[in-house]
Amino acid sequence: MTVQASQVAAVVIFLSMFALIITDKFERHVVTLLCAFSTLVIVFGICMHSPRAAWETLAVQNIFTPGFWYSAGAAESASTGINWATIIFIAGMMIMVEGMAEAGFFRWLCMTIARIVHYRAIPIFFTFMLMSALLSMFIDSITVILFLAAVTVELAQLLGFDPVPMILSEIFCANLGGSATMCGDPPNIIMGTSLGFTFNDFITNTGLMAGVSMIAVVIYFFLIFRKELEQDEVHQNLNVHPDPMEAVHDLRSFRISYVIFLLAVVLLVTHAQTGLTVAAIGVIIAAITLLTAWKKAPELLKKVDYRTLLFFIGLFVVVGGLEQTGFLQIVADMIGKASGGNPMILVAIIMWVSAFLSAFIDNIPFVATMLPVIRALSVSAGVDLSVLAWALSIGTDVGGSATPIGASANVVGTSIAARSGHLITWGRYCRSAAAATCIVLLISMGIMFIRYF
Repeated sequence: MTVQASQVAAVVIFLSMFALIITDKFERHVVTLLCAFSTLVIVFGICMHSPRAAWETLAVQNIFTPGFWYSAGAAESASTGINWATIIFIAGMMIMVEGMAEAGFFRWLCMTIARIVHYRAIPIFFTFMLMSALLSMFIDSITVILFLAAVTVELAQLLGFDPVPMILSEIFCANLGGSATMCGDPPNIIMGTSLGFTFNDFITNTGLMAGVSMIAVVIYFFLIFRKELEQDEVHQNLNVHPDPMEAVHDLRSFRISYVIFLLAVVLLVTHAQTGLTVAAIGVIIAAITLLTAWKKAPELLKKVDYRTLLFFIGLFVVVGGLEQTGFLQIVADMIGKASGGNPMILVAIIMWVSAFLSAFIDNIPFVATMLPVIRALSVSAGVDLSVLAWALSIGTDVGGSATPIGASANVVGTSIAARSGHLITWGRYCRSAAAATCIVLLISMGIMFIRYF
């Protein structure tokens, strides 16, 4: 068969995978693994007759190279195929987060901050937004919203205020905070490990855009929810003062989890200087968490979301099929022609198209698909790869905030609100989040135009 036939097969498998994921009738990891198997057999085997292409996509050999674990103070090398660094790092962070949750760290933190601001609705609104963004810079936004929304509902019941405005703002800030760092959101982890960017690269680029946007977002959400918040504060029950330490199940485990979290932050911030790759950091953090948990270690391992890790593995193989057949180069050429060779138009196209699509489809497979595209565009259009990467990062991370299904954190937050009797409709969600998304994209695009062109 011809190369053209392999491209058709790769595209059909990719579109089938996306369609099945969107329907949500089958578990995501099952879909991607079946499509990955189809890619290996049909695209690489039957169409291309290329065991080498399959081997390069599986990329198992990368794990056994010294540069996979230690990069002598330089940025990690770019990779194609299965990004094992992403898989290992996410697994390590999952173990750390489960240990922190088991110790009651997140609930304690929320209740402590609420007590500091004297349990008043408007101060809680501001502080929980900021806490959502800050935590999401280092911890998966799903985990942040899972605990933050639950505590918000609990405080709302105790103090007598409506939790919906707070949950909506917390969800948006979690997604925005996740865009600021390499480890804040899965798309950024994939991007950083694939393109060789460091934690500091993200914090000084997307972090700047997220920081400036955060100021506008806090003001925006306060203005649109001001009446509801002021009414809630008038009718609040301020006689209830829950003790934050009630959330701590084991004081020793709590202190250890706090230290491990700080260690993870330090290792991530300094990994360009120490030479430790994110894969190595993930293993170190997981090992320390399991060793200190000791008897609870098997329980923590059981709680790891292996389905998500398998989802990533299958996804990388399917995208590898598009890359190996040369189809993504065709896509890159089309985008390049649409921009007319103008770097500013190219950045705008990548950012806004990424945001629009991420509002309705999973941004993880979208980013994995777009990485080889922006690599090719960087060469053909003569634009710095990092500039295109920052546009893709902001577009996908923030665009997912626009709808209730655009990001996993959105689904988790609205589900927690619904279980407590506060149904958040598509209309109510989008009325606040869609405009906030446009605000962030406009601010980010303006910063990029001023800074890079």
